[in-house]
Amino acid sequence: MKKSFYFLLVLMIFSSAVYAQKPNTLTAKEKKEGWVLLFDGQTTNGWITPGGKPVPTGWEVKDGCISTVKGMKGGDIITTAEYSDFDFSVDFKIEPGVNSGIKYFYTKYPTGGNLGMEYQIIDDKLGEDIHQANHLCGSFYDVLPVTGNKKVNAPGEWNTIRIVAKGKDVQHWLNGVKILEFTRGDKAYTDAVAKSKFNKTVPAFGMVEKGHLLLQEHGGVASFRNIKIKTL
Repeated sequence: MKKSFYFLLVLMIFSSAVYAQKPNTLTAKEKKEGWVLLFDGQTTNGWITPGGKPVPTGWEVKDGCISTVKGMKGGDIITTAEYSDFDFSVDFKIEPGVNSGIKYFYTKYPTGGNLGMEYQIIDDKLGEDIHQANHLCGSFYDVLPVTGNKKVNAPGEWNTIRIVAKGKDVQHWLNGVKILEFTRGDKAYTDAVAKSKFNKTVPAFGMVEKGHLLLQEHGGVASFRNIKIKTL
């Protein structure tokens, strides 16, 4: 009886390992639903600098991840395509103390320069910019803090971000839990933007109709994988 139990346990563990989805791939269900990979796990295809140049040596593709290179100051990189209504997902892993982020609706404002709404990624314990609630991991950086219960895995471990934008409604998710929801342009949003560093942009910050997705380089090592999107 005991031998049978252990045999079944080993078989279950082996089966899980065999059938676990490989990073940077889509299941048949995801393909049917319209998901598209933005990173193939091997190249920087589909990504450029905000100035339109190839991804610099300050980024590297290794072990199925695209990562910043410590000390290289590679700068931010963006998708070649722009998006409006979308469901976006990405896994991230950071070193202790790292500050990074995912920007969306990234574009050039007539007044304000190149800007995007940022899903903040930061070590909430050791990061240097952790003294405001709207600067902590998962927040809409410098505008709105996390309102839901969040669980962030420690530096060195993978976390999964999801950003859903439909019309003016936006959701931030972290590890399968919705942690922030807001409507671009309503009173709460407008009041929060007015108190932020983005209060003088034209048009109003975050009110553009489309933009690029951006992976931020802000010092230290941040790694990304399973970068995918579904247009809504």
